[in-house]
Amino acid sequence: MPTADDAPEIVSSEPGSFARGVWAERHPALVRQVRDASPYGPAQHRALDALLAEIADGVIEPLAPDAHDHDRWRAWGRGHYGTSWFDAPFLWAESYFYRRLLGAVGYFTPGPWQGVDPFAPFKQAELAGPAVDGELAALDALADPAPGERERALLHASLWGNRADLGFRITSGRTHEEGAGRPLLVDDSDRLWSLLPEGAAATVHLVADNAGPELVPDLVLLDHLLHHGRAARAVLHVKPCPYYVSDATTTDVVDALRRLRRADGQAATAGTRLWSALADGRLEVRAHAFFCAPLPYDAMPDDLRREFADGTVTLLKGDLNYRRLVGDRHWPATTPFAGRTAFFPGPVAALRTLKSDVVVGLDARTLSTLEDSGRPWRTSGTHAVIQVSG
Repeated sequence: MPTADDAPEIVSSEPGSFARGVWAERHPALVRQVRDASPYGPAQHRALDALLAEIADGVIEPLAPDAHDHDRWRAWGRGHYGTSWFDAPFLWAESYFYRRLLGAVGYFTPGPWQGVDPFAPFKQAELAGPAVDGELAALDALADPAPGERERALLHASLWGNRADLGFRITSGRTHEEGAGRPLLVDDSDRLWSLLPEGAAATVHLVADNAGPELVPDLVLLDHLLHHGRAARAVLHVKPCPYYVSDATTTDVVDALRRLRRADGQAATAGTRLWSALADGRLEVRAHAFFCAPLPYDAMPDDLRREFADGTVTLLKGDLNYRRLVGDRHWPATTPFAGRTAFFPGPVAALRTLKSDVVVGLDARTLSTLEDSGRPWRTSGTHAVIQVSG
């Protein structure tokens, strides 16, 4: 199995690479959208414009000395300040970009914009949109399915809900409904269900990714696990502050639950049960600071490691969690998933739609077919994996 030294870190300096496209296209477009989505004043406009100029032609600047998290980022970014954004490790640079974007709009600074999510207009539009209407209506068709059909449908809804987060769509042009029949490259779902037999006193941790059309099926999946005895307790981990455009925070969880309860039929029933589960402690929402850190999971702090170790299984949703789990490096795609995740303190399942270069755990035949297709299968959001280890 390749070691970290054998697989180079992904950076954005390679012409034509996916990572370079994120910096050259997606992030500038996002800054402009954020600038126009809220009635910010001249100070925020100047700060956003300066960030745009810095990521295009400047070098990475450190946080101001009076920033509340200056010391943490000074340590995390040692060796990167003063260099081009394109030359820093992609995972670190993306994370720092979002920290700088929040700083530019005054999210952390005492004043009228403190704590105001700059991505809220996008999230709210998605949550109120037709994609969520369709997802909620589809639950009624699963009220009395064949054995196993409901579980499979809910697991796949959670998996594929990640296919079109807001950041991905900024430059891809894809809509939420496109791409029916997407291939599942690895399917360890039987292994996942074997970890959660009915009637067992299991504890499930779900580390969320995106709000809105992805968070809703995540919540419905947790409701199913609790209601049907696959889990006695569930912990939903979200970001402590806005992050990566559409990433879920506690506010987004509350909004999604209210959306479920306002719906009809099975969606409303699930929303009511989840509300009660929060009230009696069977479902908890947590927001550890580590989820907004530019670090891989093998660097998780001891308290979070203990929490995952005490669970039956941890479900990691989405592309960013996958990159942090296996390492944001140019691994050979046939690198064993179990080997890359052996450090994790307990069984872990990755539910991930592919939207970046990193992937491990494929068999050689599948990889050969994908490579021969000539299509950007790693980054297009058209393929996915359910991978389990531990």
